[in-house]
Amino acid sequence: MSFENFGPASASPDDRFECGVCWSVYDPAEGDAVWQIPSGTPFSELPEEWRCPHCDAPRTRFMRVDHG
Repeated sequence: MSFENFGPASASPDDRFECGVCWSVYDPAEGDAVWQIPSGTPFSELPEEWRCPHCDAPRTRFMRVDHG
C-alpha cells in the first residue's frame, strides 16, 4: 500500500478504509454498529471523534483499501 491511500482526500463514497493498527476495515456498506453509524455512511462523513471500534485508533490511522 502506498502513502497516497491515507485519509479520505480523494476517496469515493463507497471506498473502504483499513485501520493501520489492527487492520479492521470500515466498509460504508455496513456502517459501524459500535458507534451506531448507519450503513451507507462514507468514511469522509464519519464524526471527527470517530475511532476504530476494535482498537480505538483515530481516523488518521486509516488507509483507503486499494480496489485494484
